[in-house]
Amino acid sequence: MKKNLYFTLIYFLISCLSGFAQSGTDLWVINTSGKGSSLKLLTETAHTLTDRPEYDNQPSFINEYQLVFSAADENGNHDIIVYNFESDKFTNLSKTSDRSEFSPSITDCGMYIAAVVMETDKKQRIWLYPTSFEPAELLYDDIEPVGYYDWYDNKAAMFVLGNPNKLIYARGRNDLIEIDTAISRSVKKRPKTSEITYLSEPTEGQAGVIKSYDIENGNRDAYFEGISGSQDFIWLDKNYLLMAKENEIFIRKYKSPEWKSLGVVNSTTHENITRMAYSEDLDVLVVTMNRK
Repeated sequence: MKKNLYFTLIYFLISCLSGFAQSGTDLWVINTSGKGSSLKLLTETAHTLTDRPEYDNQPSFINEYQLVFSAADENGNHDIIVYNFESDKFTNLSKTSDRSEFSPSITDCGMYIAAVVMETDKKQRIWLYPTSFEPAELLYDDIEPVGYYDWYDNKAAMFVLGNPNKLIYARGRNDLIEIDTAISRSVKKRPKTSEITYLSEPTEGQAGVIKSYDIENGNRDAYFEGISGSQDFIWLDKNYLLMAKENEIFIRKYKSPEWKSLGVVNSTTHENITRMAYSEDLDVLVVTMNRK
């Protein structure tokens, strides 16, 4: 029995890390105009921000002009990179040869860049990297293996791999809220609310459903089906979401009956938009695309 459980856990680890370990992804920048329901993608402006054979992925804005993402070097080691739109410069926030960092994001307090770190013993835990470039700190020493996460009230809602996988919220040490088990990789706080939203596992012939759990009152909701074949969504603001399929990007209001196309990113070198990050201040959407 223990042997079967061990191999099941290894399977889930490999499944999660396949999203991390894929190679040949680049970041693209698309200018936008308008906000919310009036948002338009200026697809003719789409261009590469990174253009390397290695992995550049998981973009996230940390302020009005800086973006962080996970990038692999030629040896397959992943570090946190900061890109400054004002200076057009890339800077290593981390440069570690003994571990790899994935899914970087800013903490609620703004003092740290968090990341899922694959440590030397293959544990996957959340670490905090001070924006002052001081040494990183381990956040939850007893919660692993973490796949994906987001923040509410300076605490993390985490996709934890296992049998089954779980979405949990760490209200305090040994005080964990179990939100759901049948979940996909997208975990996003809904802006200006206390809701953690996530994409459920798709069932045969149907897309996953975007669901929510309110940390403050425990209310649950199921908004609507996502786009079939897509694992990623982001909130533009409290009311509007984006998803993508192949090279096409869609928008939807959380109470709207349907997704609306915002346009297609035409490229002879890249395909299949996955993760996205939006800056209302810069009027840009950053997307990850696979190299052909």
